[in-house]
Amino acid sequence: MKMTKILLAITIVLTSLLSPAFAQFPVTGGAAKPKALPGTAGDQTPKGNSKITGTVTDSASSKAIEFVSIALYNKASGQAVDGTVADEKGKFALTKIVAGDYKVLVSFIGYGNKTLDNIKLDKGQELDLGVISLASNTKTLNEVTVTGQAALIEEKVDRLVYNAEKDIAAKGGDATDILRKVPLLTVDLDGNVSLRGSQNIRVLINNKPSTIIANSVADALKQIPADQIKSVEVITSPSAKYDAEGSGGIINIITKKNSLQGLNLNIDTGVGNRGSMLSLNGGYRKGKAGFTIGGFGRGIYNTVTKTALEQTSTVENITTITRQTGDGSSHGLFGNYNLGFDYDLAKNQSITAGVKYGVRNFNSQQDLITRLMKTGSSDVVSSRNVDAKNLSGTVDVNLDYLHTFKPQQEWSMSTLYSRNDLTNDFDADLLNGGKELTSRQRNLNKSINQEFTFQTDYQTPIKKNQLLEFGGKGIFREVTSAYSFLIAEPTGDFRPERDQPAGDLTYHQNIAAGYTSYTYTTKKRYTIKGGLRYEHTFIDASTNEGTVGVGNYGVLVPSVNASKTFKGTTVKLAYNRRIQRPGLQQLNPNFNSANPQNITIGNPELRPELTNNFELGLSKNIKKTFVNATFFGRVTNNAISQVRQPSDTLAGAIVTTFENIGKQHAYGTNLFANVAATSKINVGIFANVFYTTLTGQTIGQNGQSQEINNNGFNVSGGIFSQATFKNGWGAQAFGFMQGNQVQLQGNQGGFGFYTLGVKKEFNNKKGSVGLAAENFLSKRYNIHTELTSIQFNQVNDVYLYNRGFRLTFTYKIGKMTMDAPKKKAKSVNNDDVKSDGSGGQQSGGGAPAGGGSAPR
Repeated sequence: MKMTKILLAITIVLTSLLSPAFAQFPVTGGAAKPKALPGTAGDQTPKGNSKITGTVTDSASSKAIEFVSIALYNKASGQAVDGTVADEKGKFALTKIVAGDYKVLVSFIGYGNKTLDNIKLDKGQELDLGVISLASNTKTLNEVTVTGQAALIEEKVDRLVYNAEKDIAAKGGDATDILRKVPLLTVDLDGNVSLRGSQNIRVLINNKPSTIIANSVADALKQIPADQIKSVEVITSPSAKYDAEGSGGIINIITKKNSLQGLNLNIDTGVGNRGSMLSLNGGYRKGKAGFTIGGFGRGIYNTVTKTALEQTSTVENITTITRQTGDGSSHGLFGNYNLGFDYDLAKNQSITAGVKYGVRNFNSQQDLITRLMKTGSSDVVSSRNVDAKNLSGTVDVNLDYLHTFKPQQEWSMSTLYSRNDLTNDFDADLLNGGKELTSRQRNLNKSINQEFTFQTDYQTPIKKNQLLEFGGKGIFREVTSAYSFLIAEPTGDFRPERDQPAGDLTYHQNIAAGYTSYTYTTKKRYTIKGGLRYEHTFIDASTNEGTVGVGNYGVLVPSVNASKTFKGTTVKLAYNRRIQRPGLQQLNPNFNSANPQNITIGNPELRPELTNNFELGLSKNIKKTFVNATFFGRVTNNAISQVRQPSDTLAGAIVTTFENIGKQHAYGTNLFANVAATSKINVGIFANVFYTTLTGQTIGQNGQSQEINNNGFNVSGGIFSQATFKNGWGAQAFGFMQGNQVQLQGNQGGFGFYTLGVKKEFNNKKGSVGLAAENFLSKRYNIHTELTSIQFNQVNDVYLYNRGFRLTFTYKIGKMTMDAPKKKAKSVNNDDVKSDGSGGQQSGGGAPAGGGSAPR
């Protein structure tokens, strides 16, 4: 069968690299096969009519071992004569062998080699070696070193993969620390992720969505431990199999899994000047059933921020100059816990179930001193001490089923229930110039985001070079948000503020979707993948003031991806249309005035935005260097944009909300190169350059809407290097620089980030100790932002004190044996909600990825 042949080829490639038994079986053209072996069609040695057979099993479990390598040697000369690979039942056969004296070497990754000597084969004899038992040998795994470009960066037909498990400086960090190092992405110092200048991306975890992602990507990433991330996949041109959401692309974070038999427990801990962590992850697998359990906790502290703001605004011919300074700090606890189960119902059927719980307790404190200078009035100096709480608890429960009929033909059903309870409150003490308490304010905002998803998919091959996929999906989502603004005297109870009444938002969003996709590959290595997806969205939204006028809508999303490989160069062309629905923070009408000079309020009447994406990608391996260049264009109309204007009631305040008024056009290139300087040293460099044009509207001096424009270049880039040395030592360095970012009403200043880490492994790689440092050469970093408008000008400086050091320790407990992995049930993947309140601001760029053909 085709799939079996592919697996056999992969196995031979690995064994040829790792086992001396196959040192004489060269690998060519990415597929492994014996080259001109005696007794084969590629060699002139006479063929015989004898045969050797046998079966290979695990010495502990007596189960068959799939795809074991069998090498036949001439006993006198020691030369390899023939070779083969056992099938899925552990059986093998060597045929057409000339009579003589031989020895057989049996080997497989994770097991000790076994040699059978003194094999005398007569003419025409069929010799059965019987059952050959191999004993587990974990040292074989520990001594494996994988080199080459795939160790860090892999380009696949449908995505570009960054293998994060190679990151030795990640211990003690979270997913944000990993994503900062992915050349395809940009992560600012607040943890907001962007791809090619757009924050309109979907972030998945193991191909699954989560309600916590829908609320805030930056906060969600803090709950994922860095050392549990295996790889990060970036898909810039998703196929019809993916949800239509995410105009910028899709990021899929793959966590570490294993298919080993037995019991294991991994302990990871770290302590630093700005954070500490503890992680326990274990698994048990016996026969057809497997269980996993894990827990991760991280605390952050000593996070200091200083701000300086100067702002000029004009309302009704009265000019107000605002000068504000702030001193802030934050601390928090983040946790992530999971329990998983999988079971093989039959050889071709499996179920997977899991429960995950994430918790975030983030608290921040800021002392603000504000001076207001208004035309015709005396200066007013006031102070404001703010304590803010950002708390959440998220639970995800999934149950999935997969039935495989034959290679590439399968049917799956997936279900997911997800719920996120979010609290976003603040308390503020207002003081006069004499530092006397004059009044108090309190903002309460409780939100619940829950959804249930059912999905079914079917795929089947058509002939040998075609694949047909189709499926359907239903998402039932409910968002509720209760908000109130309270005031009080220096003493006494709080009471509602009449100018800002309490309210409730109820937002029902149901989505029905169906898709079909077709892939065709020619003999000359052309691959074309086309698909159509239709999604219809039903919305029922209301506040305490009545129904919100958001209607139902449908969208047809086409996608076309084509690739061709010739002379070592891969060329990719892609087009797709994407939809971007507003996220909870953009819909939430809560009046957030933690800083009264920068007030944010959501808009529950936002409509989705549509984006057309175009892409041309080139990649090539030049000796030890992998080079990738992508040229792209992105056109978005009806874009969700941030709109800032002076407050009518609060002097010197700027109110930010969201409207469907924008146009965003971006054109640019992403360049990336990775050099394997030696088998133990990799160096990478990347650069992202694109030109963006933004168009929107604001309120002019006459109170009428006026069009505004802004444009310019966005540039970012970086370099990274990693090296391994003798005796378990390793080192890694990374540096990144982001230039100014163009926004609709101004420019946000750039920033830099760099890390250096070393690690020492011990006790046969069961344990390790590491030391990592970040931004250690500078005391602080300044982000300088200038916003301009017809009615106001604002200059904002944020000083971040993010010098950090951390010491980490890892240890593995338990004994595991290799068990060939089986395909597990697929999972639901909701990539369909715009995250936090970014409004699609331009925030850097990323390197390219291929066309999209990954499941969901």
